[in-house]
This record gives sequence, C-alpha cells and structure tokens, in this order.
Amino acid sequence: MFRLLSRHGKRTQSCLTSQRRYEHHRAVIAIRREDINPWERRAPLAPRHIKELTNAGVKVLVQPSNSRAIHEKYYMRAGAVIQEDISEASLIIGVKRPPEEKLIPRKTYAFFSHTIKAQEANMGLLEDLLKKEVRLIDYEKMVDANGYRIVAFGQWAGVAGMINILHGLGLRFLALGHHTPFMHIGMAHNYRNVSQAIHSVRDCGYEISMGLMPKSIGPVTFCFTGTGNVSKGAQDIINELPVEYVEPHELKDVSETGDMTKVYATVLSRHHHLMRKSDGIYDPLEYEYHPELYTSHFRTSVAPYTTCLINGIYWDPHTPRLLRRTDAQRLMRPPKVPPAATEGSPVLPHKLLAICDISADTGGSIEFMIECTTIDKPFCMYDADQHIDHDSVEGNGILMCSIDNLPAQLPIEATEYFGDRLFPYIWEMLPSDATRPLDEEDFSPQVRDAVITSNGVLTPKFEYIEKLRERMEKAQILKKAGMKRVLLLGSGYVSGPVVEYLTRDEKTQVTVASVLLKQAEELAAKYPNTIPVTLDASSQEGHLDSLVKDHDLVISLLPYSFHPLIAKHCINRKVNMVTASYLSPAMKELQSSAEEAGITIVNEMGLDPGIDHMLAMECIDQGKADGCTVESYSSFCCGLPAPECSDNPLRYKFSWSPYGVLLNTISPAIFLRDNEVVSIPAGGSLMDSTLPMDFLPGFNLEGFPNRDSTKYAESYGIETAHTLIRGTLRFKGFSKAMSGFIKLGLINSEPCPIQHLTLWRDLLCKQIGLSSSISQDAFEEAVYERIGKDELAMDTLRWFGMLSDELVPRADNVLAALAKHLEARLSYDKRERDMIILRNDVGLRHPTGELETKHISLVVYGDPTGFSAMAKTVGYPAAIAARMVLDGEITTKGLVVPMTKEVYGPALARLKEEGLHFMSKSSLQE
Repeated sequence: MFRLLSRHGKRTQSCLTSQRRYEHHRAVIAIRREDINPWERRAPLAPRHIKELTNAGVKVLVQPSNSRAIHEKYYMRAGAVIQEDISEASLIIGVKRPPEEKLIPRKTYAFFSHTIKAQEANMGLLEDLLKKEVRLIDYEKMVDANGYRIVAFGQWAGVAGMINILHGLGLRFLALGHHTPFMHIGMAHNYRNVSQAIHSVRDCGYEISMGLMPKSIGPVTFCFTGTGNVSKGAQDIINELPVEYVEPHELKDVSETGDMTKVYATVLSRHHHLMRKSDGIYDPLEYEYHPELYTSHFRTSVAPYTTCLINGIYWDPHTPRLLRRTDAQRLMRPPKVPPAATEGSPVLPHKLLAICDISADTGGSIEFMIECTTIDKPFCMYDADQHIDHDSVEGNGILMCSIDNLPAQLPIEATEYFGDRLFPYIWEMLPSDATRPLDEEDFSPQVRDAVITSNGVLTPKFEYIEKLRERMEKAQILKKAGMKRVLLLGSGYVSGPVVEYLTRDEKTQVTVASVLLKQAEELAAKYPNTIPVTLDASSQEGHLDSLVKDHDLVISLLPYSFHPLIAKHCINRKVNMVTASYLSPAMKELQSSAEEAGITIVNEMGLDPGIDHMLAMECIDQGKADGCTVESYSSFCCGLPAPECSDNPLRYKFSWSPYGVLLNTISPAIFLRDNEVVSIPAGGSLMDSTLPMDFLPGFNLEGFPNRDSTKYAESYGIETAHTLIRGTLRFKGFSKAMSGFIKLGLINSEPCPIQHLTLWRDLLCKQIGLSSSISQDAFEEAVYERIGKDELAMDTLRWFGMLSDELVPRADNVLAALAKHLEARLSYDKRERDMIILRNDVGLRHPTGELETKHISLVVYGDPTGFSAMAKTVGYPAAIAARMVLDGEITTKGLVVPMTKEVYGPALARLKEEGLHFMSKSSLQE
C-alpha cells in the first residue's frame, strides 16, 4: 500500500499539468456498460472522479446500465451525460472486456483483456482489436518500476474471497455433521457493504472466543500464500476473528494442541516453502531468474496441517506448483490414528477441508483447479481419487472456491478503490488518438508499457502472444498420440455434421478453427476429440500454416475465395484437403503442384455442387453401360424454408450467405436448349427468365438457370445432349419480389458507405433521384412506377419496412446493407426447419430407339432440434470424402471431383445410411 501511495505522490505534478491542459479543451471520455457477466456491477471510475473530469472541461459519456451498482443519477450529478451512443469518445474505459461486436474501430480502450497469457477464450477479442485497429491499454500490465501492479482490485478480491470461504467452511462443516459459528457468515455479495460483512465475521469470532467450536474438529488453521494486496485483503477479514498468527513451521503443533477459543493463521512467503531441487537451499536472486530449478515442499511441510488454504500468488508455467493431484490424494487420506469419536461428535475425514484460490489461475499453482467457480455457483467438491469435481458441499473431497471476478461482489467499494488508482493516469490517456502511431503519444512508461495493440498490430512487448498461442495450440493438438488429425476451417451452418461424423471414430481428432471462437467452443463441447481454436485466415497466414502442418487433412468450409490460399499451404505441407465449393479457375491452376506434392484435394463435395454431380454421374454411367446416349440433362436445386415456415413475401429464409443469395439474382447465365445456346446477361434479366417447375406440384416452385451450364457437357461426358441446364429453385413469387429490389438499384455492390442513422425512405429517394422532402404519397407512387407497378414487389417493400423511417444497417455498400436488413428478418427461428430439394432429369436414348427420362429426386427436411437440411446435405458429403481420404479409399493425387465411380459409389451409399433417401422414377417415350 505504501508503494502505491508513493507512486501517486510522484505523479501529482504531472496530473495537475495535464488537468490544466484540458481546462480549455473539450476532450471526450466514455464509460461503457459492463455486459459480459450479469454479476459485473463495477465501474472503472466513481462519480467523484467524474466530477474532477467535468470540472476540468472534459465531456464524460456514461452508457446507461441498470446493473451498475452506483446509480447513474450520481454520475449525472457529477456532470456526466448518460447516453447509449459513445462513438463520440476517443477514450472508452470499462472493467471487463466488451463483446467483440461492440468494439468501435480506431478508438483507445482501457480494460482487463485477459489476453497476455494467450488465453484461448479471449483470442477472438484480440483478433477483433487488431482488425479494428483499436489501441488497447490493459490495466493488468500497468506496473511500477518494481513490476508491481498499480491499477488493480487485488485487495477487494482478497476481502470477498475470504468472506466467501468462511461461508463455505460453515456449509462444509455442517455437511460433515458440525454446526459452527461460521454459519453466521453469508456470501460477500449478500451484504450491502463490507462493514455489514465484517459485523457478521465479528459475531462468528465472538462465538469462537466463547469456546463454541465443536471439540472433535480440532483447532482450525488458515494458510495465506503471498504477501501482496490479495493476501492482505483476505487477512483484513480474518483479523476480525480471534486469530493468532504463527510461523509456517509452528502450524503442525497448533493444529494438534492449539486453543479452541481461537483460530490460527500463517502467511507463507517464498522462503518458507521453496527449495532448490539439487540441494534444498533457497536463493531468492537465483529464483527470480531460474524458477524452474526449484520445487515446493508445501505439500508436506504445511498443507497437512492446514484446514483452509487461501491462495493469492501469481503463477507462471516455469514456477513450482503448490499442490498437484497426487498431493491432494495424499492429503485426503484419513489420519492413521483417528481421534476418538461418537456418532454425535464425528471426526473430520482429513485436515485440509477447503481451498480458496483467489488467483483463479486454472491449472496453475493448484494444479487440479481446472475450472473457475462462479458467484452463483461458488463452490464445488474436488475428489482427488476420482479426479472429478461436483457442484456441492457434500461427499468426499476438498471444498473449492475459485471465483475469477470476486471484487464484483463488493462493487461500490471496489469501484472507489480501483478508480483512485486509475484516475491519475486518465489525464494522459485522454488525448490518445488511435489513428496516430503509438510513438507520437505522450504516455508515461506505466501507460505505454500497458498498450497491447495499436494501429492494427501487437506492440513489441506483446508480440510473444502469437507465438505462445501457437505453442499452446500445438501442444493441445498433438497431446494424444496415434490420432488422425483433421483441421476444419469454419464453424458455421454446416460444420456440425462434419464434426459429428468424423468423431464417431475415436481415433480421429478434429480441430475447429474459426474467427468466432464461441461457435467453435460450442462444437467442441458437443463432440469428443474436438479442439476449438481462433483463426482469421484472411490475416493470419502464419498461424494458418502452423495449423495445417500439424494435421493430416484440412476441410475448408470457408468462402471459395479462400481455397486457393489454403490449398497452397496444404501443398507446401503435403497435407490433403477437402472443400464443398466449386472448382474455381484459381484452384485449377494448382493441379500440377498438388500432383507433385503427392496430395489429394477433393472439391465440390457438398450438395450443389456435390450430391448433384454424384447422382448425375451414377445415372449417366449406368446409362452408357446399357448402351444409351444422353440426349438431355436438367438439374435444379435449392435450400428453402419448409412450407410452414415460408410466410414472408420472398417465401425464403437464409441458410447461407445472404450477400451471396442476393448477388446471384443479377448474375449472368448460359445454358443449352434444343441445341441452341441461351445467354442471359448480368444485371437482373435472370429474374425475368424464371419458369414454373411442376415436377413436385405440391411445392409450387419456380426455377431459373444458374451460371454456365454448358461446361458440364464435357465434365459429365454428355456432349450428345441437345438440352443441358442447371438451375436454382425457389417458391413461386420469389423472382417477382426480388425484381423490385433490382429495379430500385439495391442489388449494387459498388462502394457506397451507408452512414449512421440513414433511413430506408431516404436511401430509396436517393436511388431513384427524388428529394427526401417529398410527401409520403408521392414517394410511394414514384417507387410503384419504378418497380413496374408490381403489387407483390410493393407489398414486399412494405413488409420489410423499406418505405418507412426504419434505419438502414451500416455497411460499405447498398447490397451489403440490404443483406443485413433481410437477414435480420429472414433468419430461421430455433423452432423452424428448412428443407432442400434436388431434382435431376436425365434423357437417355436406348439402342432400341426408346427415350427414357430418369427422374431423380431428393427432398430433405431439417430437424429443429438437430441439424438443418442444408447442414446435412453439405456437411455429410464433405465429411464422407474426408473419411475416404483418411482411410485411403481415394488415392488419386491432384484435384479430384466426385464424378468417378470410386468416389460417388461409396459416398452415395453412405449418404443413404445418414438418412438421405434418393427417389428415382422413369418415364418412357417411343
């Protein structure tokens, strides 16, 4: 504490200088709402800190929050402006990390990011900070010249943690058959303030001093590790009990013969338990530089005589652990000579009953603390013999409390304490401009050395994070020997069936790499042998290469534009690859390189392309084997909402990229009809080429051609066909409704940034050359004229709120804004299901002269509680292809598409096993 006060004294003059600098300059700072954890009720600054800022002419914005412990009216009285939009501020501060999607680009932020140890849970946040060119000041790295943290909640973590574990001890003693005075103490957050909590602790202490502790449990002993603010805060609470402090080596005696009218405590420093492995000596200077040479004898010298361990030490992977799993097993053994006991006065099963790990370092100094507890579920029992923990205070084991946001239980005091330590540095943070180079900022070493990201890169002190992260990932991926390792790129719509199918084999391990770590973690939680990692393939080529190197096969479910890049890394690392996307010209250029590398790259292994190819080739190859000539080929496919879920003007919902769906409506198309090449130009004519499709009349479908169908004459070996068309299906009405968007110029990907608070009505006026001041009636009449007086198209615009004052989503162009707007209204509800329809019609001329048309249909419905139809029909083919490559069933090197019998034969058979049933009928014509 003295060190902190001294440090603040040194900064007083510079703070005053900075304060004067802002007396005539309107700086803007914002306090963001804490929205990651419902228990997070703290703020980085209290109202009295805000008052100083506003008095100096600084504008302070505070996001409204009903969960903040200090009411916003007190911030308003201090001069803050309470408002949702904080984009005006150049400096945005909080306590905990914001959600990635709420980060505002090119701003300076200050919060606890928990990224400095490459914590996987926060790597997605780090990626977003870099991508959005945010300057991050991390409180955890604000330290003084001696390396001590100067902006922290440590003391209040100790206070709350100690209150909690005393409450937990009361519950644990009760579960073991003993009522104790600890039952008077509640959880820290149940008190209005710390004074109330201390009153309860004193009540407990009074009863202990009166000799009301059960004799059969023996003297209660506490061990505090560390001498910093955390440990001191915890000791402040135990000091309210009748406590006697002893040296660690004295703990054995007092634990056996101590006075039952008091409790005993010891404070463990490094010299008490650390010793060099070679000779048992402790050298503090050597330990600072070579902690790996040391071990701890805590497990034998102190732990056996400790009732409750309060752990507050920082742990590094190179430093010795206090307790390992094997130590816990020994400490849980009952005493060799148990004291006399009766049914009403039972003895304790072992001395060490509870651990409060305030450091909350999972897998750290307490090795078996592998998952933090939470404020709403604060305790679990660790059973070392079973190596499990369960949410209880009963049964065998050691009571564990390891909450990682303890100060949130005492939010008002914690806010005041933290704000006092942060406030002197706010003045130099205020002028920070995240668009300027970091070197141009006038930061003190305490602030400069805490900047983790700036200008889109990790700062030099923190460049190690990327390497550390890769090492940690590598260790996790390679942990299990004898596994076939698959790297799955993407965690979106269709990833689930891929992971589910591949991990049925216990010898297959899947690494799910995604920009959205939460999605990858959800997959990993559902399926065995699945590892989630964060990866942005567009900006982390080095990380991508590292992951590719550690796997046997890569499945890319990323957009097709990424595939050439990924394929090049696979070729370089001699790793096989599978994609569900079309074989692009850029991929075709890699044919010889893939062959030379001796790898297989399977393409077009999804639904369309994929299943459509396999059904076509099965029919065509069989027809040729029967001596037939192919005269016509027609294939239409779609992903649609099930009919009962199609209640919107487009009769459509998105199961893949909305941007791609919309862009396809203005694409060109080429197909062959009665030996005549039909070409549809780009720009919107495609929607005018839609025809009714009555092969499944109950569905009321329409269809339009898709891309260049004529190239499949050579691919399928059907140059004899006079008609060849591949197309897209929609429910009838889609093309008319979509034509309205096209005629209004909304399917336009030209750069045209949509500004904040733009209205749809104003955007449409701009698109058709009207003044935004035009009357509503005249506006709607002009729109009606522009879309060709089409009632359905007009009703569509009304349904989507685009003739009103609804806001246009912010985007880089009009098409992207429309895609966001439609996606928000046309996404699947959890209870809704999608479906896919695929129809192939193959005209075969038999040697006898008969014309047989094979009608092959596939209709698949999604399962609202399982996989969508799109996920099944894209994911399972890709997974099956991956399995075939892993097992050596596909041996062809280079680029492979599923048009040969050795691929489509087994694949179609296995798709049937997954519930995809193909219907085939024939019609004959003389």
